[in-house]
Amino acid sequence: MKQGFVQVYTGDGKGKTTAAIGLSVRAAGAGLKVFIAQFIKAGDYSEIKALKKFSDHITVRQFGQGRFIRGKPADEDIAAAQQGLGAVKSAVLSGEYDVVVIEEGNVAVTCGLLSVRDILDIITMKPENIELVITGRGAAPSIIEKADLVTEMKEIKHYYQKGIQARVGIEK
Repeated sequence: MKQGFVQVYTGDGKGKTTAAIGLSVRAAGAGLKVFIAQFIKAGDYSEIKALKKFSDHITVRQFGQGRFIRGKPADEDIAAAQQGLGAVKSAVLSGEYDVVVIEEGNVAVTCGLLSVRDILDIITMKPENIELVITGRGAAPSIIEKADLVTEMKEIKHYYQKGIQARVGIEK
């Protein structure tokens, strides 16, 4: 890619991760290399199983403990996030990847696992030809300001309001 941009998918609606995964699959289909760092999440979600089929073009690494963080994060949560931050910086600077996704990066900031400065530093260090995608609700205004594209997912209606739990293959 000659020109890569910074994309942010945020908001309270469903579809932020789905959009990033879709972009990753499209990039892989075009022969681009993708690095996805998942913060917060851990486990063998359906998207992880599917993305393994694209492992020649898409690398996924998880840097979360797989639990909701309320209050002050535990030391192991912080350590995992810091490891992820290092991996993202390495991926951005390696020359190996065309697209780097910081999945739930905004939530990692909100939870105190990463700082806004950490994300802004990655945006600043990003080479011109790398596409950087940051997902998660609650994107900081300064991250939105630095981005080239910002999409806010807004919930209008969702069946979970009727008690429907997350379904395998659709939400998880």
